[in-house]
Amino acid sequence: MLPKKTGGSMLKNFPILTILFLLILSNVCYAGSKEVKIQLIRNATMKITYGGQTILTDPMLSPKDAIRSFAGIAKNPTVELPIAAKDIPGDVNCVIVTHTHPDHFDTAAASLIRKDMPLFCQPGDDSNLKMAGFTNVSPVEKQCVWNGITIIRTGGKHGSGKILERMGNVSGIVLQAEGEPTVYWVGDSILCDEVKKTVEKFNPDIIITHSGGAKIPGFDPIIMDAQQTVDIANLAPKSKIVAIHMESLDHCGVTRKIMRDAADKAGITQERLIIPKDGETISLK
Repeated sequence: MLPKKTGGSMLKNFPILTILFLLILSNVCYAGSKEVKIQLIRNATMKITYGGQTILTDPMLSPKDAIRSFAGIAKNPTVELPIAAKDIPGDVNCVIVTHTHPDHFDTAAASLIRKDMPLFCQPGDDSNLKMAGFTNVSPVEKQCVWNGITIIRTGGKHGSGKILERMGNVSGIVLQAEGEPTVYWVGDSILCDEVKKTVEKFNPDIIITHSGGAKIPGFDPIIMDAQQTVDIANLAPKSKIVAIHMESLDHCGVTRKIMRDAADKAGITQERLIIPKDGETISLK
């Protein structure tokens, strides 16, 4: 009489069960390590890879010296793009424009970005963008959901005092999606109550600041300078700060070195306050 087989089916299925377990484990690990990729193109023009989508921000795609001077020092932009302008929109899924000043949306962008591209903006700017021929423009009053990503428009102040009347409305953007870090892109704003309240409300994992300290002659800065960038880093000690909008316009006096020196002096490490170069891509979990 032959002995009974014991555990034969389990042994037979062991490799399959092992593979299934490893697949489940790898998916769990992946869900806990989502990355946001930010490629700084130049100034406030970035490609943000978020929630499986590539978002182009505030596209200024003109060559060097194509735009008038803002401070009477030099024509803008003061540096060339790090990659060919025609290649920038190719892999983009949508565009977000915080406001339509020429260093945030220019004629080159209007000609190079396809006209049916999903384009999100602040209320009031949609008419100008439609006049430029764009057919898929969505003004964001408060928030909207696009391809699983919640796009929240926040407030800001493009300067203080009398210059504020000349600069007009600007917006910041918060990005949220399931399983993704919360990203707060401050936009063209000084450190004001609206920005502080946004940090407090959303507790962002990543904060992108415009830190060039831009000045119109005779007025105070119209965006954050080095000290205000340090201040927002101290205000949000658990956030990673990505400082951009430097070394590309004639009215921005804060260089990357000035920003780094101020952060070092304040004890803020390079891992927490990141200053990308034009063309550089950074990955943040």
